[in-house]
Amino acid sequence: MRIPALALIPALTATVAALADNWPAWRGGSGNGIAQETRLPLRWTANQNVRWRVPLPERGNSTPIVWGNRVFITQAVGDRRTVMCFDRNTGTALWQAGPSWTEAERTHEDNPPCSSSPTTDGERVVAWFGSAGVFSYDLEGKELWRRDLGRQSHQWGYAASPVLHGELCIVPFGPGERNFLIGLNKRTGRTLWQHDLPGVAAGAAWEELGGQPSNSNPPANGTVSEASGSWATPLVVRNGTREELILSCPLRVIALAPRTGQTLWTCGGPNIGVYSSPFFGDEVIGITANGFTNIVMAVRPGGQEEVSATHRLWCRTLPRSQASIGSGVIHDGHLYQMTYMGFAQCLELQTGQTVWEERLAGSGARHSSWSSPVLAGDRLYLPNQNADVFVVRAAPQFECLATNVIGGEPMNASLAVSDGAVFLRTHARLWCIAEAE
Repeated sequence: MRIPALALIPALTATVAALADNWPAWRGGSGNGIAQETRLPLRWTANQNVRWRVPLPERGNSTPIVWGNRVFITQAVGDRRTVMCFDRNTGTALWQAGPSWTEAERTHEDNPPCSSSPTTDGERVVAWFGSAGVFSYDLEGKELWRRDLGRQSHQWGYAASPVLHGELCIVPFGPGERNFLIGLNKRTGRTLWQHDLPGVAAGAAWEELGGQPSNSNPPANGTVSEASGSWATPLVVRNGTREELILSCPLRVIALAPRTGQTLWTCGGPNIGVYSSPFFGDEVIGITANGFTNIVMAVRPGGQEEVSATHRLWCRTLPRSQASIGSGVIHDGHLYQMTYMGFAQCLELQTGQTVWEERLAGSGARHSSWSSPVLAGDRLYLPNQNADVFVVRAAPQFECLATNVIGGEPMNASLAVSDGAVFLRTHARLWCIAEAE
């Protein structure tokens, strides 16, 4: 039976809109912190435009994800490592599932367990719990499979999130002595490929790691500490007909073929501490990294082997006060980011030159930020550690449109946005912010 093309348009439009309203991973469906909607609330307080707020059992740093009428977070509860599911309309807890882990687990006091965000494709929810393993659940909380990848150990813990892409579940394991990317079959958890990553061991000589004055200053004693490593979530970008899996690592950016895990290209520039994840826009990959100095750089995809001389657009060294833990966002020829010390920055994408830089002062003493911005239309939503959210115009001229305060609850998570609502996870509560209907 032939169906007129015009008859398919309403159904197709509804399907696209439904996908756009979901926020299935840490930085949304694209992994770049860009929302496909422009009707998010501009202003709110603890009592204005709050649809619901629910208490959480313990503090946590992971970001919520949203699919349909469900909101998911990872959450440590005593010795358990869990996924929690909430009704997006009411905040009612629907289910909680996850393993127990009673062995000692190293981490920083500000980075509690379960800091990796979950991810979903609408059929399954996948979470990585460090040494406790990778777990997959259906949307009703039934366990589908689990994988034990061995012990993860680092003095600052773990933070990278798994990525669902096609039939793959890609898990970035590390940092620590064991560092690798592993591609699992998302339906069974079976290993499809594993790409081992070179680590940066404590006490390693700078020269042995390939450290060059052009990309970073060497440490005073000539060796690096265990503070090095990568907490970055990988990102899949498309370059023409080719897909590239991008990961920021100490001293280099690597691109792999997602289906096989084989190396496509590498690029020098990052420092030894990679706390931010790569981001993509306007056919350019943005990278920030910290360590002895702070680096921000831009690379074009599509290269072969070593591309520092051919595809790296620029690489800037920034002062220590401008280190970034959150990842940036690219929009209309500019790179925007929020530094750890609470400065919003706008850089020219093709040159790296600073267009503007402004300190965003909120309501409390915690002006610093671990969170990544969200772009919706021409608005940037920038949270700080006080759970204040600044709404700034994404434009070459700085303009702060609103400062939203909910009472100073500590927060290190990023925002999730879906269908006109902002989901905000503090240490104490999960919030749904939306305009009154």
